[in-house]
Amino acid sequence: MNTKSPETRLDLRKALGNFGTGVTIVSTLSASGEPTGMTANSFSSVSLDPPIVLWSLLNTSPSLQAFDACGRFVINVLALDQLPLSKRFATSMPNKFEGVAHQPGLAGLPVIEDCASVFQCKTVQRLEVGDHILFLGEIEAYHHHTDRDTLLYYRGQYAQGSRLEPSPT
Repeated sequence: MNTKSPETRLDLRKALGNFGTGVTIVSTLSASGEPTGMTANSFSSVSLDPPIVLWSLLNTSPSLQAFDACGRFVINVLALDQLPLSKRFATSMPNKFEGVAHQPGLAGLPVIEDCASVFQCKTVQRLEVGDHILFLGEIEAYHHHTDRDTLLYYRGQYAQGSRLEPSPT
């Protein structure tokens, strides 16, 4: 398949957009110790034993150096009311954490407050795949709030999920 043409790339993006994903902010510390982060929906569970997750980053991202140098990252799974944070961290603005409620987690990495779930990870593998870098991380700590509905991304837009069946008791 030739994905070089803009029409094919757009069509492929639309096809991939049919798979709804959660919205996260992946955070770390820069080499100078400054909190850095970015919005990502390329997050997935890989293994429960050991507990491993993955996410991917465009290989030309200005944030790549920070994630490589630190060797650790935090996956902050956003709740519905955190949509403005998703938009903020999707920009290239400096000091994205300024005014954002967060606490230091393991190794001082920024953990955003009130997220639906948070996974603090140590990078165990980094793979160059196409135009992205895959980061696989072992979960060293996590917490979650079952009462916080998560923010989703579906067909190029923010969305929210709803239960189709009652919760098992």
